[in-house]
Amino acid sequence: MTQAQAQSERVDWEAGLVNRARAGDTRAFERIYREHSGRVYGLCLRMTRDVQLAEDCVQETFINAWRALGRFETRSSIGTWLHRIAVNVSLAKRRKGGQVESLPEDDEGDSGEWTLETPVEVREIEAAIDALPDGARDALVLHALYGYSHEEAAQMLGLAEGTCKAQLHRARRLLRDRLGMEVSAA
Repeated sequence: MTQAQAQSERVDWEAGLVNRARAGDTRAFERIYREHSGRVYGLCLRMTRDVQLAEDCVQETFINAWRALGRFETRSSIGTWLHRIAVNVSLAKRRKGGQVESLPEDDEGDSGEWTLETPVEVREIEAAIDALPDGARDALVLHALYGYSHEEAAQMLGLAEGTCKAQLHRARRLLRDRLGMEVSAA
């Protein structure tokens, strides 16, 4: 079986779960939860930097998803849709705590690849990401770690695409400084 065939089967399988869950099948929705809760939790934890708050965000994400399942359009995957809900929930929870931060739009983007001057432990990278300001960390998590395009990340965060790119540039600059990295000319 090719990778494309496997992906197609997965999409069909998830579409079947979604349709059954829409019809009220709680076991189908439970399966969706089991398939996606780990990645949703990871996203929430990276955005909130708080285990308890991340757990609350995951719970609220899936409650909101259950309530809105009838409005889910299959233009995107269920995972992408759940991430969008999780981002909204995480941002709302963070706003309640007064931790919202913005970045001026005039910061330029950076497309260089990273090289390490010295070996860096995974925990050092995680700590450096956790120490980033909220907006910069959000853009980095969605774009660099979860693979969303600038446009998709900006939409999830409720930002202009240029602002999202600026936040990503800021995150990369701060990580380079903290981890002793340099941008190669490649």
